[in-house]
Amino acid sequence: MALEIERKFLIDINKLEELQNGYEIKQGYIQTKDETVVRVRIKGNGAFVTIKGGNVGATRLEYEYSVPVEDANEMLEKFCTKPIIHKTRYLILHKKHTWEIDVFHEENEGLIVAEVELESEDETVELPEWILKEVTEDARYYNSNLLENPYSQWG
Repeated sequence: MALEIERKFLIDINKLEELQNGYEIKQGYIQTKDETVVRVRIKGNGAFVTIKGGNVGATRLEYEYSVPVEDANEMLEKFCTKPIIHKTRYLILHKKHTWEIDVFHEENEGLIVAEVELESEDETVELPEWILKEVTEDARYYNSNLLENPYSQWG
């Protein structure tokens, strides 16, 4: 069984050194009838289809498969709910963990979040000084929810 255990945080971008070596991510979601999420993502030169179950705290089932970039582009165009999520991801090593900093663009411009993947929900993670607030269980910050309720409309 494949599990994703991930915590998500808002950050103070001004406390970070200049972000470098980011890569673009373009992703969309294929509509489902339950809490299952089907994501199509192009990340750098690779493409993936990911199936995720509903969250239970910071944990959920996750299965990810590589697909040809051409197929992913077609799926984004023909199957995914619009708008497509565009963001730049930066990786930062802090203590024992790699943090993913996502800087969103277009409809979600201004949103910046940090995510850290864990081996277990009770794993201790030392938070960097640039962490402001945990939003792991706030569904507004789920990428799939940013389609219907983009950050630019939160007012």
